[in-house]
Amino acid sequence: MSYQSEAQLEQQLIEQLQNQNYNAVSLPDYDALLDNFKEQFEAFNSAKLDGKPLSPKEWERVLNYINGKSIFESAKLLRDKFVLERDDGTKPYLQFLDEDYTKNRYQVTHQTTVVGKYTNRYDVTLLINGLPLVQIELKRRGIDIKEAVNQIMRYRKHSYQGLYHFIQLFVVSNGVDTKYFANSDKDILYSHTFFWTDDNNIRVTNLKDFSVVFLARDLLIKMLTKFTILNDTDKVLMVMRPYQVYATEALIRQATLTNRNAYIWHTTGAGKTLTSFKTAQILASMPNIKKVIFLVDRKDLDTQTTEEFNKFEAGSVDATDRTDILVKQMKDKNRQLIITTIQKMATAVKKPQYAKVMDLYRDEKVVFIIDECHRSQFGDMHKDIVRHFQKAQFFGFTGTPRFEVNGKVEGKVTQTTEKLFGECLHSYLIKDAIFDNNVLGFHIEYITTMKGAYDENDSTMTEAIDVGELYMADERMTMVANHIVQNHKAKTRNRQYTAIFAVSSIPMLVKYYDIFKSIDHDLNISGIFSYGANEDYEGHDEHSRDALERIISDYNKTFSTNFSTDTFSAYHKDISDRMKGKKTKQLDILIVVNMFLTGFDSKPLSVLYVDKDMMYHDLLQAYSRTNRVEKETKPWGIIVCYRNLKQKTDDALALFSQGHPDGILTQSFDFYVQKFNELVAGIKQLAPTPASIDMMYSEDDQKRFVVMFRELTRYLLSLQTFVEFSFDRSHLDLSDQEYQDYKSKYLLLYRKNQTGKEVVSVLDDVDFCIELMESNRINVAYIMNLIRNIDFTTKQTRERDIEHIKSELDRSDNLHLHKKIDILRAFLDQVVSGFDGTEDIDVEYNDFENKQKSEEIEAFAEQQGVDAKMLKGEIAEFEFTGVLNPGEIRDNITEPMPLLKKRSLVNRIVDFIYSHVDKYSSN
Repeated sequence: MSYQSEAQLEQQLIEQLQNQNYNAVSLPDYDALLDNFKEQFEAFNSAKLDGKPLSPKEWERVLNYINGKSIFESAKLLRDKFVLERDDGTKPYLQFLDEDYTKNRYQVTHQTTVVGKYTNRYDVTLLINGLPLVQIELKRRGIDIKEAVNQIMRYRKHSYQGLYHFIQLFVVSNGVDTKYFANSDKDILYSHTFFWTDDNNIRVTNLKDFSVVFLARDLLIKMLTKFTILNDTDKVLMVMRPYQVYATEALIRQATLTNRNAYIWHTTGAGKTLTSFKTAQILASMPNIKKVIFLVDRKDLDTQTTEEFNKFEAGSVDATDRTDILVKQMKDKNRQLIITTIQKMATAVKKPQYAKVMDLYRDEKVVFIIDECHRSQFGDMHKDIVRHFQKAQFFGFTGTPRFEVNGKVEGKVTQTTEKLFGECLHSYLIKDAIFDNNVLGFHIEYITTMKGAYDENDSTMTEAIDVGELYMADERMTMVANHIVQNHKAKTRNRQYTAIFAVSSIPMLVKYYDIFKSIDHDLNISGIFSYGANEDYEGHDEHSRDALERIISDYNKTFSTNFSTDTFSAYHKDISDRMKGKKTKQLDILIVVNMFLTGFDSKPLSVLYVDKDMMYHDLLQAYSRTNRVEKETKPWGIIVCYRNLKQKTDDALALFSQGHPDGILTQSFDFYVQKFNELVAGIKQLAPTPASIDMMYSEDDQKRFVVMFRELTRYLLSLQTFVEFSFDRSHLDLSDQEYQDYKSKYLLLYRKNQTGKEVVSVLDDVDFCIELMESNRINVAYIMNLIRNIDFTTKQTRERDIEHIKSELDRSDNLHLHKKIDILRAFLDQVVSGFDGTEDIDVEYNDFENKQKSEEIEAFAEQQGVDAKMLKGEIAEFEFTGVLNPGEIRDNITEPMPLLKKRSLVNRIVDFIYSHVDKYSSN
């Protein structure tokens, strides 16, 4: 039995398309194509042309408008309306394509001969309103469809001109396998060709089945108008993959038909950002949705993310930290889509000065689209936003959802993505992406770095030794560094690709960096980390910022740059560009602790060296930095583990390759209220009042209190994850004030236990879990609320409340508040003490703070002998841009002085600006 010929396959496809209401038409050459376009274009725009055919001059104007354009420019024209000046002076708005599929005209032709550099005959062309928008190239069964892709590439160079620049999509098939991809002015990579699937990710490969589904007129128009993106940065067309389309449509249905939240689980590297942004765009065009707000975490709004968003919609990202800009965008009724950070939105809904604008949307339908929701949506900021927007829907996107096994533990509750967002509307797992070659698989090696009976995963053994000392041993780290140097070129095809080296701490990073410097090699190696401004010096030879300055100095010598820690963001971007291959001289290995291990997409990055403990989402996120599809020379992402991570790797891959887990239900709010109140009863039996703890001489009783209060705090943290939580005595048997008072005694016991003692205390072995106690509860907003609620009825009540506020200031654990304590105390003593209750507290405080701010600047300027006006200008610029330019400050100091003295003065000014802005922007 002979194979089906291309001609037979072609004929069957045309018959199928006719069954799908495409009109077959014979267009033997390019002139016939042009004549048909005129006829179809006139018919499509008949109402706007009042039924009058286009004159030769009018038709010439149309052709002049569309000819000579690139593929990308033609794609823009296709989606726009344009004004045609007719011979009679009228100027109708005409269009080439309508989003309503019923209003377009559909044709199919085949074997059109076009003469370019060579004579080419095109297999099957789909025409919409006369324009060739989809080109189908066929191969007989048994022939690799990659040959059809290569054939298209040849056609593009030789004869795809004129109207063929309007081709949006290509389809290639041998009857058995069928793929589609977007047209481009650039070379088309085979890795950018896609199979269509059903919504369960089952491929639709047979040409007839593909035609019935994908080439159905309604879906095809949606693919062209909704699901093809014009990337304005790279000047390319991007067509969405089936799982991206299904996810987008599922969320649109969810928003249209329900008020329920939902999330999408699409594996890392599968293009979640594109899917989420396109969803946001489409929802923003719907009249019943007042605003669509794309929320990202501040740490994710880096250079790369900004670039990605701006590819889809130029100028869409406001990368500043200014909440007032967000509020202006909320106020703008013409701005339907807003991209902002969760931090700014949380501030906007909490600050009273923004209430007038933000309250407008409290009871309106607002949709929040949240990218990387596994990282940013667990905490108080999310709850503040949920409470404010009463009718909002929250749609999350994640590649690594939080389940019970890898969820974020808050008290006794393990927070999961499902608990926060509800059902998963569509999933596309790592196994699906690898199968589709949308991401690469992993090649993992485990290198033993410790010999003997020691098992680093055996907790009974690790408790008996200093594990950190073992990992940081000179001999071990030198061995690892040498192993990397010796094998790196083989792993990266002689430095064709780049690598990240993930280590467990900044001291380890710096030590590895210095070891690499001592080894003979020709690799370009650098490091990056966030240094602590006020870190503890004890036990360290140098401050981490000084270490980073050393690393940056070496970087500058290697790459002829001029960065420093003062220009950290620019240094970050330059590293990002080199890791992505955007610079001619690349960085071979980047040593990191946490940075670049999530959200960083780089095709040339192929290797991850690991010397840190990771599990579940952190592990898969880090591994997935390496598995972006590139060329054939990159078959997989390479992971080299210098720790025994095999079991954790197996667990992570099993978790994120399985179906959606079922049967996971959280306990009710009432359950945690009951547990909380049981502990309150126990604590009050032991210590009826917070003051009674001061008279608690028995260390056994102190230990019992510590254990019970620690458990109480865990349950409190669990309760605080519920939207309905508040410190309401109708639910809880402990007021907020009582809890804070008991907490103060708990912290006092902790501090006493940290001081040196000659005798062993029973508290020495107690886990205080002090991180449970750290909160932002007593912050600036909390204190300002107390001031607003002062009882000004009498002098006594006023003074009583002022003293209470001062005591609250004293026991706050909020670092930001500590920076403003002096201002707030002065405000209470100098201003509030004279109020009678008729004053506007917020206005008075803003005036007082602005006065303090100005006086502080004036005092510093006088003390340092610099121009106060210049200083205020630099502060204003820094507040607006977030960028501080020491060189500009130096140039603005006109007084002659020795170079070293001027440099010292500039450093003092820079330090002052940083601390001043931080102090007055603290919440």
